[in-house]
Amino acid sequence: MSYCLYCHEPYSEAWSWEALIGLKQSPLLCQDCEGKLVRIKGEICRICGRDFSVFPEQYRQDDCCFDCIRWEENDTWTGILQQNRSLYVYNDYMKEMIAKLKYRGDAEVVKAFYPVVSSEFKRISRDALLVPISLSEERHYERGFNQAELLAGGLKKQVESLLKRKTHEEKQSKKTRVERLSQKENPFEVVDSLKVKGQEVILVDDVYTTGSTLRYAAKVLIEAGAKEVSSITLAR
Repeated sequence: MSYCLYCHEPYSEAWSWEALIGLKQSPLLCQDCEGKLVRIKGEICRICGRDFSVFPEQYRQDDCCFDCIRWEENDTWTGILQQNRSLYVYNDYMKEMIAKLKYRGDAEVVKAFYPVVSSEFKRISRDALLVPISLSEERHYERGFNQAELLAGGLKKQVESLLKRKTHEEKQSKKTRVERLSQKENPFEVVDSLKVKGQEVILVDDVYTTGSTLRYAAKVLIEAGAKEVSSITLAR
């Protein structure tokens, strides 16, 4: 008998030879919780990884969504973020799950996503430098952990905390889309440029919303000498 990492209810695992001989990791969520999560599959935006099946056809052009086209048409941001790959649709259930992780201190929940995140990382690049999006000192103290670092920790690869937040600011979740996109000053700085120079970098964060956080982080890494920057996020 196992206990779900999210709802904490007991559940029986489906029996299989793979699980018996250790080739398949036991699920950490019960079937009910797992069933409420929506994996991003099929046609996606080439850059941000947005699921084309969940928004109207008129908001895309070929293999890019209009959001990414607008980013790429801006000379400041062209080519800054190579690609983002998100694992799940940010539906109401995922929103609640991330809130439980970030705001109610249930850090164990993140372990349920380690197998999927690890698989996606290997698909993008096994050799890239793994850099979590940083929190301000105040926010880190408030939560007691950085959820991006916890997520990156499941990849069984050295995590390089090379980004630093310059100042404490209002939570991104409290800002409107316009406020996120109109931000002028880059909130990030690179801690050690020597480790970045000439490297492929994969950023790790919990949610891709407008893409501004990841692009600002990617920009300072590119300016510090990174060869290219991509990202993995839990939800989109």
